[in-house]
Amino acid sequence: MNFLRSHHRSEQAGRLAILLAALLWSTSGLFAKSPVFQSWNATERGLALAFWRAAFAALLLLPLARRPRWRIELVPLTLAFAAMNVTFLSAMTLGTAANAIWLQSTAPFWVFLGAVLIWRESVIRQEWIALACAAAGVALILAFELRGQAVLAALLGLGAGVFYAVVVLMLRALRDENSAWLIVLCQLASAAVIAPFALLPGTRPTAVQLAVLAGFGTVQMGLPYLIFAWGLARVGSRQAALLALVEPIVTPVWVYLVWGEPVAWWTLVGGGLILLGLIARFARTNRGRLGASPAAIDGP
Repeated sequence: MNFLRSHHRSEQAGRLAILLAALLWSTSGLFAKSPVFQSWNATERGLALAFWRAAFAALLLLPLARRPRWRIELVPLTLAFAAMNVTFLSAMTLGTAANAIWLQSTAPFWVFLGAVLIWRESVIRQEWIALACAAAGVALILAFELRGQAVLAALLGLGAGVFYAVVVLMLRALRDENSAWLIVLCQLASAAVIAPFALLPGTRPTAVQLAVLAGFGTVQMGLPYLIFAWGLARVGSRQAALLALVEPIVTPVWVYLVWGEPVAWWTLVGGGLILLGLIARFARTNRGRLGASPAAIDGP
């Protein structure tokens, strides 16, 4: 009985940890949309934000890296991670936070297609339903965004989802490596690749901007990974994936409440369809119990 109580408390703590990590990740829009960065050119802002966020996150996570080892698969992983950072933050600075986060949230469906096409995995009906919901949501958002002035932002957001999927697929291929080492390498490589384009004269940070950037890298990117990894050791991966859906839901809410950025109706409906697809994808039971499979930090 004591063991069951202890296990229940551990699982509850794991759920709270996943929720906390998702809430911290959801602050991306608060930092990216902060008025302190409005003096930077909009087209260069995403690059600069991606560089500094990755650099500060790497500093925080570096002490946790274990068993560093070179493998050729690290090349596409790090390049895709850098591209994901740039496209996502550029989409957020050029368009709305809601569109950026929801279009990036299509990543699990690109992962699904990759698993089917590359690894020839079998597909069940629920997964096709999930894919159809996501496709409908993306189509609705793009149909309206591509008629306006946010064409590039919408395409960058969709690209962020594709690159995120490549990151997940490569992490899967490298799942026998230390997760902290892979994450730190991704952050360091991302900063190195972006540095020549990000450290432009018009985006040299002031002391105030540097302080906000430090918070961006540690509070929004680095710290959540630590909390998420701790929570994943106590709950199943599918359960964690469902809890992590708090991030795309809350991200535009923070931006609206703090910076007053409105959310268009087509983003709400399209995001709702993507959310419905994600729930259909991750809410499948395994032998009658949600989240029975072991957890791993490299889930979508």
